[in-house]
Amino acid sequence: MGIIEDKLKHLPENPGVYVMLDAGGQIIYVGKAKNLKNRVRQYFFNTVKTEKVMAMVKNIADFYYIITPSEIDALSLENNLIKKHKPRYNILLKDDKTYPYLKIDLKDAYPTFSITRKIKKDGARYFGPYMGGVSVRAVLETVNLVFGLRPCDKKLNPEKCLKPCLNYHIKKCFAPCALLISKEEYREKVMRAVDFLSGDTSDTEKFLREKMLLASEREEFELALRYKENLEGLEKIKLKRITALNKFLNADILAYRSNGIYATVNVLFVRNGRMMGGKNFSFESATFTDGEALSEFILRYYIKDTEIPDEIISGQEILDADILSKYIKEQTGKSVSVLSVKQGVRKQLADMAGVNAEEHLETAVDKIKHKNDMTITACKTLQEKLRLKNYPRRMECYDISNISGVDKVGSMVVFIDGEPDFDSYRRFKIKTVEGADDYKSHQEMMERRLERLITSPEKFPKPDLVIIDGGKGQLSSVKEIFDKKGVTDIDLIALAEREEEIFTVGNSVPVILERRDYCLKMLQRIRDEAHRFAITYHRTLRGKRALSSVLDGVAGLGKEKKRALIEKFKDLSGIISASVEQIKQVNGIGDKIAKNLIEVLTKEGLK
Repeated sequence: MGIIEDKLKHLPENPGVYVMLDAGGQIIYVGKAKNLKNRVRQYFFNTVKTEKVMAMVKNIADFYYIITPSEIDALSLENNLIKKHKPRYNILLKDDKTYPYLKIDLKDAYPTFSITRKIKKDGARYFGPYMGGVSVRAVLETVNLVFGLRPCDKKLNPEKCLKPCLNYHIKKCFAPCALLISKEEYREKVMRAVDFLSGDTSDTEKFLREKMLLASEREEFELALRYKENLEGLEKIKLKRITALNKFLNADILAYRSNGIYATVNVLFVRNGRMMGGKNFSFESATFTDGEALSEFILRYYIKDTEIPDEIISGQEILDADILSKYIKEQTGKSVSVLSVKQGVRKQLADMAGVNAEEHLETAVDKIKHKNDMTITACKTLQEKLRLKNYPRRMECYDISNISGVDKVGSMVVFIDGEPDFDSYRRFKIKTVEGADDYKSHQEMMERRLERLITSPEKFPKPDLVIIDGGKGQLSSVKEIFDKKGVTDIDLIALAEREEEIFTVGNSVPVILERRDYCLKMLQRIRDEAHRFAITYHRTLRGKRALSSVLDGVAGLGKEKKRALIEKFKDLSGIISASVEQIKQVNGIGDKIAKNLIEVLTKEGLK
């Protein structure tokens, strides 16, 4: 405590960010403060603390701080440091189930709706999320059916007339591709569809009911049944209306609950006055108060690719609500009100979120404990069992994939505290190795990786443990590269698949762990993930090579037409399954080229 006590005496009263370090110099917590002196001193003096905060304080060996010009600058810096270092005591939101939205870009000449699970800052409009029994595909079908919008995603040129497809002939589209509807008429239909998705359902309901009755009178019972299913989907949306709510209310309702060690946040989604559903987040939190935890959650959650509502509401106090509003506007361009509510229908919604959070906390605690056994605890135990120099917080696992030495690729997957960090995954195309030489391929990949410790330390930070998918031979070949580069402070092991033997440097006898050991299970997870990632990349390269080879043999198919074909059908299997009529829908491809392509596919035995 000597270093810390001395630093505490000299803390400034400025706003800024403070960074807590453990005995190994690892960043374990990052926080912001209006007043650094008051905030940091709280950790070390006799204030009331949760168990998790006390556990964190025991691990603090040192700290440093960065003064910022303002609180909003502190917020921004805190967010950047947490993204970069992923400290274990901060709220780290894992990618969780994402719900679908309908997206439309009104800047297009003939806009069309599509389904997406990612919100992007691209100027498009998004409607959703769709959950709680409402099928996004059924909503999309209803929109296209009622308003006659084109169901395809083909890029249209208003100056170029194409041949209308089957959807026009069965009266499911007005064929803007064939210029059979003006841009103004089509735009009017699009805006009516936007009004419908914004809450005005009366015209749509009337249209579907009339169509259903007409189809029934004509004894077109399958068509009548489809209209009936569309009506039932519409009814589900209507039932989500909360009568006391303004129909224009777009809000996320948040509630935080904690037992001192584990915590949950429940988020309820209200769109256009309708309760669309909710989701829960579970984590360990080292924050002092509920308000601080909610503030940190909002910062983590709404700066990702997440829809920003008009209001973020909680029945609990949210620390620095005004600053959060400004920061979100700065980062996303969207204005949002961050509100703590005490009465009215918003408070009733906040209470509902609270009940959901409490219920989830009770059921989630056991899951979190089990998850910790499989991750953080397994990391600590692995260090002891393998006598590693470092606590293996950042583990990197490497694998090689090829068939008979062709399309050789390597994969690097990264686990932090026992969990995958997908953003840090990397792929390597093996460039210098002839034939199927696993040892030399590993050496080339590892040499390139270690070089990036010097050239790109921000993108390729130093791992604590490197795991090689293989046995003693692969371990020895990689150790040669470690020795060549003078690397002595990174632990190195290999995991052989057949007997699950763990080979360590300097030991001829492998370590054998019990099959049910959580350490082994964690190593198997990272090894299997490296294998999956390598195989996926290998198949992608092989598929591209096969696709290029096939398309090169098609008369009249130039570079631009190839690109358009791949954009439309994505890969070779998509092209193989397409008909002549579907191929002809691709810009620039007429009857002759489409038939040439089918002929080549047939000749190659692919069709």
